[in-house]
Amino acid sequence: IAAQAQKLGGAAVFIDAEHAFDPAYARKIGVDIDDLLLSQPMSGEEALDIADTLIRSNAVDVVVVDSVAALVPQAEIEGEMGDATVGLQARLMSRAMRKLPGIIAKSRTTAIFINQLREIGVTFGNPETTPGGRALKFYSSIRIDVRRIGGVKKGEENVGNMVRARVVKNKVAPPFRKAEFTILFSMGIDYVGSVVDMAVAEKVIARSGSWFSYGSERLGQGQDQARTALLQNAALLAEIEGKVKEKYCPDLGAAPAASGEDEGEEEEADAGGN
Repeated sequence: IAAQAQKLGGAAVFIDAEHAFDPAYARKIGVDIDDLLLSQPMSGEEALDIADTLIRSNAVDVVVVDSVAALVPQAEIEGEMGDATVGLQARLMSRAMRKLPGIIAKSRTTAIFINQLREIGVTFGNPETTPGGRALKFYSSIRIDVRRIGGVKKGEENVGNMVRARVVKNKVAPPFRKAEFTILFSMGIDYVGSVVDMAVAEKVIARSGSWFSYGSERLGQGQDQARTALLQNAALLAEIEGKVKEKYCPDLGAAPAASGEDEGEEEEADAGGN
């Protein structure tokens, strides 16, 4: 998302609370490192203050916080390893979520909070939850559950992962939709491969056996050859991409639908700090 924002002329911020940012991999997936604003805060309060300041400045378009689980409150950092710190992170996120939505809406900035899953060991219901309390779940406009569903191999070598993304909450479009795509270790999301798959599904690209064709032009035998042909022909890729978008998005002005998740979510939000 940061790379796409930069390609459109926007400014992106990456708040690396995990202190695990890899500039070499970021370059591979299309991020312009020279134009990326990178911060590696030492506490959760510092991270959220930086996000608040940058969003208020109206000078950035995308702010990514990686991750909520790594936003450690200052009191926990200053304490001993054995100190009880129950609820500190949830209260920190609850305070931040009361402040950020208004300024995000006013500045029209996209704020992305990456989170992790935790096992909670229950017999009934969902055995997984996310750290940081319930406030982030409530205030989010969109929540996407991203999971690895398999590997991608080239011969005996693992070259990527198959991933499923499921929209579990959406205030701006219908929720509960799913998408599967490939993330290659060498380049990130395989966008061209996704275009080929969707074009075949919508009969924009014809498939006969293992051969892929577009109109009278043969793209190649097998998806790899078809993908390579489109990578080498940007104009043809743009044309096929446009036709696929027409199939999937015939009316971009459709009215937004109600959000998903449990109806009692709003009532639960304030409990995030308890």
